[in-house]
Amino acid sequence: MDMIESLMKLQLTRQEATIYAILVNEGAMTGYEVSKISGISRSNTYSALAGLVEKGAAYITEGTSTRYIPVDAGELCDNRIFEIHKIKNFLITNLKPRSDDSEGYITIKGEKHILNKMRNILKNARERAYISVSHKILHEINDELINAVERKIKLVIITNPPFAFPGAIIYLTEKQPEQIRLIADSSVVLTGDIEDSVHSTCLYSKKKNLVDLFKESIKNEIKLIEQSKI
Repeated sequence: MDMIESLMKLQLTRQEATIYAILVNEGAMTGYEVSKISGISRSNTYSALAGLVEKGAAYITEGTSTRYIPVDAGELCDNRIFEIHKIKNFLITNLKPRSDDSEGYITIKGEKHILNKMRNILKNARERAYISVSHKILHEINDELINAVERKIKLVIITNPPFAFPGAIIYLTEKQPEQIRLIADSSVVLTGDIEDSVHSTCLYSKKKNLVDLFKESIKNEIKLIEQSKI
């Protein structure tokens, strides 16, 4: 993960992110010193420093000269999370769905968006979740798997060895699962492929006929795995 790109996800511009990283590495500095080290023009440096102060990413110390101190990265992230939670609560309260009708067949594209959907399905599971996927992908959703086990969700995982996960029912198959198959509470299904950040595509649905089809598919796969052990 790129440092500057990560900082930009915290609502910093590229120049602000670059200067923030310099402040973290070098400590308190004047605008002139930052400009000299960064190679950014003095006017752009002062604009970026003002932006960091306004966004809560840096503080100002007054003395013989004005110096800028970076806010701790952990604190900065916690502040952003707090702001996001406030926005989330506001939007949930004020943006009401038009109806409770089940969605049709929805296509989700892109590795990041598919993984996010998997995380949210697991987060919202109430009783059980069945997932068939390679353990490489399972590692990407490890926190949500842990949370599901802690909430006493029945978690059934079909994957390729080596893989172990305390609290879950594991079925190991020598053939690495080529597709994602995730079913939660017999009500939602996600299926498709994660190839790369561009070509990954999954189908998401709450349609009972599709959910039932994939439930039966996973049951049959479990039976075959069990029979192969006899």
